[in-house]
Amino acid sequence: MNTKTIIGLEIHVELATKTKMFCGCANEFGAIPNTNVCPVCLGHPGALPVMNKRAVELALTAGMAFNCQIDRNQKMDRKKYFYPDLTKGYQITQYDKPFAKEGYIELSNGKKIGLIEIHMEEDTGKSNHDEDGKVLMDYNRAGVPLIEIVTKPEMNSPEEAREFVETLASNLRFLGVSDCIMAEGSMRCDVNINIVDLDNNIKTNIAEIKNINSIKAIENALEYEQKRQIELLAKGERGVKETRRWDDELLETVHMRLKETGNDYRFAIEGDIPEISISEEYLKEIKDKIPELPKDKLQRYINDYKMSEYDASQLANDRELAGLFEKTNQIVNDPKITANWILSELSRRLNETEKTPSTMQLSVENFAKLINLAKDNKINNNVAKKLLRDIFESNEDPEKLAKERNLLQISDSNFLASIVDEVLSENKESIDDIKNGKDRAFGYLVGQAMKKTKGKGNPQEINALLKEKIGELE
Repeated sequence: MNTKTIIGLEIHVELATKTKMFCGCANEFGAIPNTNVCPVCLGHPGALPVMNKRAVELALTAGMAFNCQIDRNQKMDRKKYFYPDLTKGYQITQYDKPFAKEGYIELSNGKKIGLIEIHMEEDTGKSNHDEDGKVLMDYNRAGVPLIEIVTKPEMNSPEEAREFVETLASNLRFLGVSDCIMAEGSMRCDVNINIVDLDNNIKTNIAEIKNINSIKAIENALEYEQKRQIELLAKGERGVKETRRWDDELLETVHMRLKETGNDYRFAIEGDIPEISISEEYLKEIKDKIPELPKDKLQRYINDYKMSEYDASQLANDRELAGLFEKTNQIVNDPKITANWILSELSRRLNETEKTPSTMQLSVENFAKLINLAKDNKINNNVAKKLLRDIFESNEDPEKLAKERNLLQISDSNFLASIVDEVLSENKESIDDIKNGKDRAFGYLVGQAMKKTKGKGNPQEINALLKEKIGELE
């Protein structure tokens, strides 16, 4: 049986604002329940919403970055339904006039996944279930600004869906629109999937899967559901139109409820918020601030800097590391060496201390100076690595520190030539071994010269002098 998998996604993303969508309450994760609340987000009678300008800016940023058509004249609507987490009895959202339509996100294979729309809305509260079976409501999240991204059903495998979400999250983080931490609920994803029997032109009913809390779980849930629905088709069944949930313990999707009829949300215009008009100048101002996105940055690093795809992707997909790389390389002017130091030694320090480039003490100037000291053979790599451990916390001048500790390499040709002469006169057997093709003897001589300089001799200079003088002896 030849089949085709059809997948579409609905993704809610919390916007990285300091305050909520329609009031001045803090937008923060992990606060004591019901402490970031006020009459507006609790839906008290007479409390009026005021639109968060920063939320609109972040939403527009996402829309333009994902190649959408932006509607300059927008309105908000009321989506009416009853549920304990909805304080007003309706949710403020955008119904028939989303601010962004018809965009796309491109996957690594060049396939473009279309976006039906992106619309703005507010989040609801959160239901917490205690051990006694009671449901306790936390309204800190009520009124938090969201965008909902609705894709076209153009993904044809769980792997494509996973890559789409990874790409989306990476871009949103890079844009500063959201941190997209699924474990904290700042990105939530519902997936819709059905299977087409291409031989008989029969397809299963669409299943919507909710409660997916990680990108890996998205892929796992779709793999399970894909297999389940193919088995239905093999038995001549189409299944039912239903909502299912992903169970992380059972590693399977579980039936929640049928979707025999559509919900009647009785949408109406939100009369307390006037129509939003966006000027061309304002749109241009936002567009001009959109940074180079990871995919473009990756190709530039590979093409212009001749980096490996792995190294380039490690930098390009992390806005802070990419920024540090760009600034450091302006001073070092050697992208490969700069990237190697950031991805190896500096990343190790950052991971150990749980810091980021923006929170570490070490300045770009001192970090670049350290790299240049090693690059110019003023200190060897081992010394540079040890110095990095010290200056990472203190942000001291690495060259000054190297001088104080007498760690600078000796590159004086006359001095090193005299050392090499001593080593050769004391190790005539090694010279004979080298002439007889025993290459290890050369390394021994280098080691003896380094020993006499107490490890501070420039190894490249010593190597060159040894080869020159041994050649003269032949």
